[in-house]
Amino acid sequence: MAKKIIKPASADASGQGPRIALVTGANRGLGFEIARQLARRGLKVLLASRTLTKGRAAAKLLAVEGLEVEPVRLDVTDPDQIKTLARDLRARPGGLDVLVNNAGVLLDPRDGRFLDSRQATYERTLATNVLGPLMLCQAMLPLMIERGYGRIVNLSSGLGQLDEMGSGTPAYRISKTALNALTRIVASDTRGTGVLVNSVCPGWVRTEMGGTEAPRTVAQGADTAVWLATLPGDGPSGGFFRDRKQIPW
Repeated sequence: MAKKIIKPASADASGQGPRIALVTGANRGLGFEIARQLARRGLKVLLASRTLTKGRAAAKLLAVEGLEVEPVRLDVTDPDQIKTLARDLRARPGGLDVLVNNAGVLLDPRDGRFLDSRQATYERTLATNVLGPLMLCQAMLPLMIERGYGRIVNLSSGLGQLDEMGSGTPAYRISKTALNALTRIVASDTRGTGVLVNSVCPGWVRTEMGGTEAPRTVAQGADTAVWLATLPGDGPSGGFFRDRKQIPW
C-alpha cells in the first residue's frame, strides 16, 4: 500500500504549483531520504545523481510509495553539467525554490592521521564537498533571488566544527569546515532577498558512509535538513543546526 502523502501549503510564489527542490546525491542514503520526505510534503523533487540509471532506479522505489520525483543527471564536480541544469531550470515554469547540497564523499581512512594524508585526497574531497555546493549556489541563486524565495541547505558534519575540532579524517573535516564558511558567506550576501541559507549536521547516520554501527536512522538524519528546506519566511539564515537546534561552528 502506498504511504499517505503529506500536503501542506507548499505552493510556489505564484500560488500555481508546488515548490521545486533539487537534492544532490539523492539516489541513496540521506539524499534519498531527504527527497522522499520533501516529496511527501508536496514539493516537486528533482532527484539528482551522477548517473541517470541510478536516479531512475531510486525514483522507481519512491513511485512504489506513491511519490513522483524527477531523476536528473548531475555530477556536482562538473561545472558544465551545473550550468546546463541551471539553464534548463530557468526555461521551465517554476524555476527552483530549494537546493539541498547533500552530495559528499569521505575518502580519508577513518583513523587517518594528517601527516599520512595525501594531496589527492584533499583535491577530490574539496571538489565534491565544497566546490560542488559553491558552483551550485552561484548557478541556482539567481533563480531564487528573481522569485524572492529560496532555501539552501548544506549537509555538513560535526566533524567540521572548529568548536570541537580533533584528529582523524583531515580532508573530510576541512571540507565541512569550508562548507560552513560558504554557508555564512552566502547567507550574508542574500540577506533581505527571501533566500535562507543554513548548514545541518545530520548526526551519525546508518548509511553507506556512516556504517552499520551508527545510532541514527536515515529518517532521523534527514529530519533537520527537511525542516530547513521548508522554513517559513521568518526562519533563520546563516546558522548551523542539529536536531532543529542551533549548534556552535
